[in-house]
Amino acid sequence: MNLEILTPEKKLYSGEVFGVQMPGVSGSFEVLDKHAPLVSALKAGRIKVLKDIQNHIANFDIQGGFVEVLNNKVTVLAEGAEPVE
Repeated sequence: MNLEILTPEKKLYSGEVFGVQMPGVSGSFEVLDKHAPLVSALKAGRIKVLKDIQNHIANFDIQGGFVEVLNNKVTVLAEGAEPVE
């Protein structure tokens, strides 16, 4: 599936991923390939991007925002975000 992480300033991430874990306002959740359509609010926390099945990971700290899952594409609109090494 395709993932984009966007802030008002720039695009932080764009590419094909295996899955993504996000900090929802009611608790953390994970989206995998062919997930049902979804729109959710996100609280401040860490997004964990699973780049492939071997669990190569990228992390991003966000300050809250929203996520939309539609047609095997995940779009995260974050108020503020930065990559974590």
